[in-house]
Amino acid sequence: MMEIRRFFWFLPSVIVVFSMLFSCGSDETDNKPEIKPNKIYGVRSYKREFNDLNPKHLSAARKIGIKPVFAREDLSPDSRELLRIGSNDYYNVDRLTHSIPYLVPQASGLLMAIAMNFQDSLASKGMDKYKLIVTSVLRTKADVKRLRKRNSNASENSAHFYGTTFDICYNRFDKVGEDGVDEEVRELKPKLVLSEVLRDLKKAGFCYVKYEVKQGCFHITAR
Repeated sequence: MMEIRRFFWFLPSVIVVFSMLFSCGSDETDNKPEIKPNKIYGVRSYKREFNDLNPKHLSAARKIGIKPVFAREDLSPDSRELLRIGSNDYYNVDRLTHSIPYLVPQASGLLMAIAMNFQDSLASKGMDKYKLIVTSVLRTKADVKRLRKRNSNASENSAHFYGTTFDICYNRFDKVGEDGVDEEVRELKPKLVLSEVLRDLKKAGFCYVKYEVKQGCFHITAR
């Protein structure tokens, strides 16, 4: 009986101690400083940072890409070499006029990694949610022939032939609204964040990147 009485005598003290601990913990949480969003740095120079020229893109494309075809009819729609890409929660595919939405698996995975890292970085910086816009994907030789009629700078020997290469717009982004509806916007800050993402993936050896001034895009080839 003595041990039981001692236990009940001790119990109120235990309750008081626990109450104080939880109370102190709550006050401590309330007094914690707010976590500041990460700063946006971008890169010092787009042209210097993303200056991988066509020979580098072609070398990588020929190693992991498909054999170039002349016309779209020559592509097998159920080919295991290619994956069809489409708009999703991370990027939107623009209206394609001179290319078709197919990539080899390695390039498709790279595109998704870029888009996911982009949104993660936006969130860490306390920014709104944006989706990337893909403006060009796989091209046939006939596509390039038609493209050169309106753009003489388009390369006849394009890395886009191999399904390893895609273009991401840097002056247009789709901002995701609270209702989930995308609105195309032209803003600078998302471009800075995207440049950080591409710089890191390029340095890690996942891709080659060329900053295209006239086309307003990052030209990217998987490695």
